[in-house]
Amino acid sequence: MSTQKIPKRISTAVIQSLSAGVVPRTGLEYIAVGRQDEIEALLYDIDEIVAEGGASFRMILGRYGSGKSFLCQLIRNYALQRDFVVMDADLSPVTRLTGTKEQGLNLYRELLKNAATKTRPDGGAFSALLERWISDLQQKVMQEDGISPNDPAFSGAVDARIYATVSRMEGMVHGFDFSTVISAYWHGHQSGDDTQKQAAMRWLRGEYGTKTEAREALGVRVIVDDSSWYDYIKLLAQFVKDIGYKGLVIFIDEAVNLYKISHTVSRNNNYERLLTIYNDIMQGKAQYFAVVVGATPQMVEDTRRGLFSYEALRTRLEESRFARNDLRDLSGPMIRLNVLTPLEIFVLLQRVRQIHGLHYGYDPTVTDNEIEFFLNVVRQRIGAEQLLTPREVVRDFLAILNIMQQNPTTSFSDIVGGKEFTPTQVGADPEALTPETEIVDEDDDSSPYTSFRL
Repeated sequence: MSTQKIPKRISTAVIQSLSAGVVPRTGLEYIAVGRQDEIEALLYDIDEIVAEGGASFRMILGRYGSGKSFLCQLIRNYALQRDFVVMDADLSPVTRLTGTKEQGLNLYRELLKNAATKTRPDGGAFSALLERWISDLQQKVMQEDGISPNDPAFSGAVDARIYATVSRMEGMVHGFDFSTVISAYWHGHQSGDDTQKQAAMRWLRGEYGTKTEAREALGVRVIVDDSSWYDYIKLLAQFVKDIGYKGLVIFIDEAVNLYKISHTVSRNNNYERLLTIYNDIMQGKAQYFAVVVGATPQMVEDTRRGLFSYEALRTRLEESRFARNDLRDLSGPMIRLNVLTPLEIFVLLQRVRQIHGLHYGYDPTVTDNEIEFFLNVVRQRIGAEQLLTPREVVRDFLAILNIMQQNPTTSFSDIVGGKEFTPTQVGADPEALTPETEIVDEDDDSSPYTSFRL
């Protein structure tokens, strides 16, 4: 067994997350296998395109449990280490790209809440980001301009540097009001007026319900709403670049929830918003900005109600007709995740075995031959190798390790070799569309079965 040490906090997060069938926030580098080509393509986007002032749009396609959320989380962690600001959110019935009940605004709020930086990787970093920026400007005024904080000119010098930053955004859509709010935050900081600082943060987080309320608090005539939230995300991308970061990367997962919307108009409105974002990025209207969307093949390829039912999206996202079999083109907007090979899953289980032993302080007794035997049993009893997903295999394997660790007299063969051992059945795709999983809006009076044909 390798003597590599893993902090207890990280090993706990990895084991608990994998046991629950979810992607851990930290420690992914210890268990990542395969996906090298996909990782390199996504890292090229942020290192060579976004960091140089461009923008990128990617859609990661993978069936349930195939690792699309894992890949998004891995790239998220890499982006943080490369000094990008990162935001992430899952789509749901209440968080969409747009909606009649502020679902788009809810998505914006979720993204802001989950804003993360290298020093604040767990989210909630936006207010700390502003404080750090102001502190850095004050340090520069003292060091470069030679003005002490007690000097009457100190405040004006800091104010001038802040204005030099925010003025660059005034030509962008809603840039003037955004600049006004950032300046209001600084003046609240300068004067010790916490009320003004909180008002500015409320506006930036999209928490004002009316324009009148915002005008009374900050003197601005607009607020972040369902129709404008994406414009403010672009402003934030420019802003974080101007204050010292390399850019902004946002991850939007569970896009299948758009596919499940029962109301045709609502669903198409969300597809239209996705098209707007795609066009905006590809036409060079955004800078220092990347969007990564996690979706399922059915959600994209269904020509009746998926993205490909929207002709403008189909022609933009569809893969090249020359990319077939082993010929892949990872430069396009859509990255399709292939099933991990048996060898890659074998290596993954080796790493899980090692982390489990390090976490609980024992030398694992499960051998490589036993891991191979376990995988063969799983494949045989499931009966369809293409349904073998890392999520279910890892959960079963961890359950075996837990039982052996807690029951020292129990051997691996006692568990896996017994007739009562049954691997977790993948069964129906939980992200597939059924009458039970379809999302029916409260203002949609149509039957939930309307979209289904016998």
